[in-house]
Amino acid sequence: MRSGFFMSMKKIIQINILTFLITLFFCLQTIAQTARYDSTVNAGIKQIYGIKFPEAEKTFKSLIAAYPNRPAGKFFYAMIDWWKIILAPDNESYDDIFYQKLERVINQCDDLLDKNPENIDALFFKGGAIGFRGRLRAYRESWLKAAGDGREALPIVEEAAKLDPKNVDVKLGFGIYNYYVAVLPDKYPALKPIMLFFPGGNKKQGISDLEYVAREGKYAKYEARYFLMNIFYSYEENFNEGEKYAKMLNSDFPDNPSFERWLGRIYARQGKSKLSAQIFWDVLRKNKKSFTGYTFLPVKREADYYVAYQYRLEGKLDSAKIFFKDCANLSKKIDKDEESGFLINSYLYLGMIADASNERARAVEYYNRVLDMKEFKNSQSLAEQYLKTPYK
Repeated sequence: MRSGFFMSMKKIIQINILTFLITLFFCLQTIAQTARYDSTVNAGIKQIYGIKFPEAEKTFKSLIAAYPNRPAGKFFYAMIDWWKIILAPDNESYDDIFYQKLERVINQCDDLLDKNPENIDALFFKGGAIGFRGRLRAYRESWLKAAGDGREALPIVEEAAKLDPKNVDVKLGFGIYNYYVAVLPDKYPALKPIMLFFPGGNKKQGISDLEYVAREGKYAKYEARYFLMNIFYSYEENFNEGEKYAKMLNSDFPDNPSFERWLGRIYARQGKSKLSAQIFWDVLRKNKKSFTGYTFLPVKREADYYVAYQYRLEGKLDSAKIFFKDCANLSKKIDKDEESGFLINSYLYLGMIADASNERARAVEYYNRVLDMKEFKNSQSLAEQYLKTPYK
């Protein structure tokens, strides 16, 4: 009797151990697959921000093939085109393909949500796809459609956050929404009627959410840093905070022309003109070597301007003149509807350099060109002043 009992117990223990080992095996497989999936996604994201588009395409095509039922591959595959747009915003040739790729993400997410309305991945990436569609529409000043996308995306992201409150990345959407809904109506009064249909924003909460994602985000931390850099520079005029995030991004992705130029601009606004010029010399070097994203005319124009500015501060007027002239000539090719600040300031500084070089007739010519253009900051008053009294 006792031996039979012990034999039964032995079998039960063996079965339990076997069951445990089988369960552990499958759990470890799942963990390994999840780790491999996350690792692949993060590698591809870094390739996108690093402007390594062919490598990113290969990565996300392989992810789509390996995980056809997960929308991340299609979403980040679309982000490659988003960054092509960011690098050359005036070039609209990527818009249609970007919209098409986002639509595929949305359709796949809808299919997944039909089967399971609580699919976190589907909610997250559907909200993200609609959000990015809205960002491009805002970029193209299609405000009503952009606002519609914002209203559509917000409840989707809210649902994802409710189902998965530990998901840090969903805070990106909340941060963007809270900040811009609070700020944009004052900066762009024409948007006030549209914003009446949105729940109120909270600027402080928006920044707090973005800072949290910038620290702890799984997939969205670089995008959060990008937004914070832009917000602190363009809206808050907190250039020290802007510099912090620009340095992070430029350190992680030194060959991303957008991040490098932002850092150079921020240095310039801080009065760190020497550091700014060093950044833009590097931009010119990469332009000359045809690095991806560095060969566009606006990139070279900006670099020419800040390098010229530093040469002028150092009293190297001949060198400054060369780069200001290059900046002006590029501006003539780029400027369409009206003159840019780059062109106006280049002519103003060229006039001042001509005066300092005792070339009064040339200086008068440049000042008159400035007066023929729109007002940029105090360009008109300075040109008039130097026409009356030569710059010294």
